[in-house]
Amino acid sequence: MRRSGSLARQVLFAGRVGRRGEGNVAGATSLLVPAAETDTRTGRVRLPRLRMRRRDGLSRDLTTLAPISPPVVPAAPVAPHVDDEPAQLAIPLLPGERTIARRIRFALVNACTLSSLMLGLSAIFIAVNQGDVRAAAALLIACVVFDGLDGFLARRLGVASPFGAQMDSLADMCSFGLAAPVVVYAWLNGSAPGWFLVPACALVAAAAAIRLARFNVSPKDGRFFCGVPTTMCAAVLALGTLIAPEMPAALRIAGVVLLGLAMVSSFPYAKLARLLKLPPWLLVLPVIGAFVNYRVTFVVVVLAYLISGPLLWLKHRNDNQPA
Repeated sequence: MRRSGSLARQVLFAGRVGRRGEGNVAGATSLLVPAAETDTRTGRVRLPRLRMRRRDGLSRDLTTLAPISPPVVPAAPVAPHVDDEPAQLAIPLLPGERTIARRIRFALVNACTLSSLMLGLSAIFIAVNQGDVRAAAALLIACVVFDGLDGFLARRLGVASPFGAQMDSLADMCSFGLAAPVVVYAWLNGSAPGWFLVPACALVAAAAAIRLARFNVSPKDGRFFCGVPTTMCAAVLALGTLIAPEMPAALRIAGVVLLGLAMVSSFPYAKLARLLKLPPWLLVLPVIGAFVNYRVTFVVVVLAYLISGPLLWLKHRNDNQPA
């Protein structure tokens, strides 16, 4: 180690000489480095004598011994780490305790969701092939019932899951985003111009898709809906088909367009639980009106609910403004 350190200092001195140039160190012109030699007895590398020539003919020898450098061995390829257990590719549909009783309850809830989807498909087939619009509208009402039942049972039985929420959205798109516009088209076909009827029905389908996608990624509010829910929109269209078949075509198309725009609006609409908390006399009025003229009462109730969204929005806006 001492001799190696001496060599390092001497080489450093020679390097400094080369950097300073001939003007600063007299006679320093070059540093000659011959080839290295290996001592066969000790296995050590003997560095050659480093001879630095000077102008005055003098020279200085630098000699040291250095240990032989270990040979460079290429690193062996590292095999990828393989877990003892295979990767879990499937996510459990029902989180939590997976007992037989919970699986039965989970299957019951999803059976309600699939029933809503199948009834929506049946409504499409009946409206298109058989032309029985009233039967198709009745199937849409059944879709609304099963859609509300699966959510109620999931919460009551304790089997709510992200899978169930996604299944419910897909079933709603089939039953309310596709079946409802098809039934409306079969209902108005022949009494309204196609150039206006087709865009109105397509608007309902597009608005339902946007409404469901926004609902899946938005924070949930237990008091209000952000826009009219697709279930309520389909229920209004189905009830309108059942109870007001002779309604003027222009008024029916205007109602379809208004419902489609209300679905994608940002207005807050009260949920059913909040509507039931209204004063009793206000809830009795629609019941009395239904006995007098149920068609007019139906239109008034729907318009009142649609107008309630902008009114609530204005109220919240005024309340949040600084005084």
